[in-house]
Amino acid sequence: MIDVTNDKRLNEISDKVLSGKRITSTEGLWLLENAPDHALAVLAHHVKTVKHPEPYVSYVISRNINYTNVCITDCDFCSFYRRPLDPEAYSLTLEQMREKAQETLDLGGTEILLQGGHNPKLPLKYYQDMLGQFRAMGLHNHSFSPSEIQNFALFWGMTVPQVLKELIAAGLNSIPGGGAEVLSDRVRNIICPKKGGAQDWLMPMREAHKLGIRSSATMMMGHVETVAERIEHIEHLRNLQDETGGFTAFIVWTFQSFGNRMSNIKMSGAREYLRMLAVSRIYLDNFDNFQSSWVTQGGQVGQLSLRYGCNDMGSLMIEENVVRLAGASFRMNELMIRDLVREAGFTPRRRNFFYQLQDEPAGLDQKLRAESIASDPGRVPVSA
Repeated sequence: MIDVTNDKRLNEISDKVLSGKRITSTEGLWLLENAPDHALAVLAHHVKTVKHPEPYVSYVISRNINYTNVCITDCDFCSFYRRPLDPEAYSLTLEQMREKAQETLDLGGTEILLQGGHNPKLPLKYYQDMLGQFRAMGLHNHSFSPSEIQNFALFWGMTVPQVLKELIAAGLNSIPGGGAEVLSDRVRNIICPKKGGAQDWLMPMREAHKLGIRSSATMMMGHVETVAERIEHIEHLRNLQDETGGFTAFIVWTFQSFGNRMSNIKMSGAREYLRMLAVSRIYLDNFDNFQSSWVTQGGQVGQLSLRYGCNDMGSLMIEENVVRLAGASFRMNELMIRDLVREAGFTPRRRNFFYQLQDEPAGLDQKLRAESIASDPGRVPVSA
């Protein structure tokens, strides 16, 4: 029991969580609206520790290749996309993507995250060739959000299962959870009406899971949604996870307002992010892994998230363009991630997409520290 406020409702919900029982959507909403920050942190950290008693916090070295910025979906929150005839529109060549992939390998990377706009001019072969190229290089293809897959089916005159089978044959290994935004029909009709409702994101995920393809799940919070709609979002995810078991991780991040049609909205801060993170960890009892969103919140909040339910620092993110163009300017190298994890009381470990810990080169920290000092002689190194 967490009895610091003599709040009967909080103690009742806390007892359920601490005994491993599932909370209801009504209880989740109550926590989000009423529970003290420290109580949420304690409960979320408890749930995380039960699932991950080991002293590790993991991360993956990956690169987000945004292969095209051409898009016809016109989402109000997006600062990245360009219409087909825009002078800044682009689609990368195979050679350009090979160079990016080789740089990823040289940095110890294991995964390529492929996400792009909904470009009606790119044929199936373009995607088959890029997936095949990365597979031949030994990289994991974590590629194409549900919205992209829906549009592939539309552009190529295929069903979603047919598209997935073609992509799997070409080298698709897993699917990122981007494009979920908030899984409320009302919200999506306001900010991304051409993407359809909640089921238009959930259906491709369900079909992928049926075919043995696992995926991550996300939420972009802090715009036009209500707190009740945030709970609706994680309820959809919990239900689908009960059905398929196909999600590997959940990531919540905050809407970034620079350079898009929603720039008048005040962005959510660290406290609101951490509260939603904690409630999600408590509510999504069938999700094993939670990633920190240091890309939108910064390294210090990313570190604090390790006490609000996260067991993973996400990706080193060698390259990322979508949230960067919307105003997120946070960047970290591998040494910085490892130092933040240690300072939080954990041991940093590299992993792959499936959260399997990877063997690390002997003397990795010393090597990273030496490289950091060489590139920035004025930096005072943090002792290992």
